[in-house]
Amino acid sequence: MSDYDPPKEKKPTDYTGLKIGASLIPVFLLVAFFGNADMALTVWIVLGATIVAVKIRWDLRRHIWFWVTIALILALHVPLFFMVRWPQKTPTIIYVKPIGFADFFIILGAVGLVERLFSKAPSS
Repeated sequence: MSDYDPPKEKKPTDYTGLKIGASLIPVFLLVAFFGNADMALTVWIVLGATIVAVKIRWDLRRHIWFWVTIALILALHVPLFFMVRWPQKTPTIIYVKPIGFADFFIILGAVGLVERLFSKAPSS
């Protein structure tokens, strides 16, 4: 008795993470040049979390409320760019990762909440 599983089709490699990282490097450098490194790091975290959340919820791209929600979320982040100052004596990765993950999950939660509000499914 032998079970033969036909070979699965190979999917092309998804380079989304690399594309997001490469697109954020010039933004980081531009903000660091005109502002400071703290502001650039905050912008990098916020934009990275937002872009990854948009990538995950890309199926909603045809809805105007999705893009309005993303724009409002980015607008609410603008004060963070000017207020957040990262500690200089310790490695910033200790602070960046949890804050980046929290921001990512807050963005996904906000999009999910707005999706439930605007969904056209009949309520039971």
